[in-house]
Amino acid sequence: MAVYKRSYHGYSGPMTAAWSRFTIIPRYVYRDLFHSKIVTAFFVAAFLPPVVFIFLVYLAHSLPHLAQLLGQRGADSPITINSTFFLVFLNFQSVLAFIFTAFVGPGLVSRDLANRALPLYLCRPFSRAEYVLGKMSVLLILLSLITWIPGLILFGVQATLEGGQWLIQNLWLAWALFAGSWIWILILSLMALALSAWVKWRIAAGALLLAVFFVSAGFTDAINKILDVRWGKLFNPMYLLLTIWRELFHVNEGSDISASSAWIMLALICTACLWLLYRKLRAIEVVP
Repeated sequence: MAVYKRSYHGYSGPMTAAWSRFTIIPRYVYRDLFHSKIVTAFFVAAFLPPVVFIFLVYLAHSLPHLAQLLGQRGADSPITINSTFFLVFLNFQSVLAFIFTAFVGPGLVSRDLANRALPLYLCRPFSRAEYVLGKMSVLLILLSLITWIPGLILFGVQATLEGGQWLIQNLWLAWALFAGSWIWILILSLMALALSAWVKWRIAAGALLLAVFFVSAGFTDAINKILDVRWGKLFNPMYLLLTIWRELFHVNEGSDISASSAWIMLALICTACLWLLYRKLRAIEVVP
């Protein structure tokens, strides 16, 4: 309206709390994201493996009782519910989380940069940290629903069938599921956002995310064979993650690197992703 009329006035409605302003971003991203039938179908399909694993837990407890009814006393179940069982479950869900991130992650930041929409965010009382947190929360919430939440449900089903003593003795498994899932979620989210910020073409960003994990595996093997060393695995993010998971789940399969070095390298990778986001996400961009 024209300024000379002086009929305008400031907003007097309710204000959003400063700590929750970042939740505005995932609210609208989810609305657009699940308009895609492919994304929706894949997200629903990601819950099928947990259902299968819950059925395996039930089967592991039912087979000995069924054998007793058939007159076969002392028969054991062929399915063993231990740390390896939960690690296999986490491996299944982590692969699905990676595929889902490859579809969703590359478009989170690239669209805003390609359409020069970032100044519209940052010209408001909205910091770069809140912007990154809002974009990350899109993946943090969705990947949590795929990984550690069904993992803890699976653990709860096993604890219910086994009893309180098993629960007390194996609480560390719940922590391993929770911590192992969050490590993977944070790495995927930060890498996806960093690549989305620097590669504005969505397909190229998704392909680059795949290359980081799959090409790096062959590259690190080549370093080990050419130089006759073992530290080449330090540049393979997936191997770093598996090393930490084996430590969390007490699975002793051997590793070419120590768990402490894997923690340090993953921390450096996350720091590098944050630095890339800090360099790229600006309210203004000077074009020579």
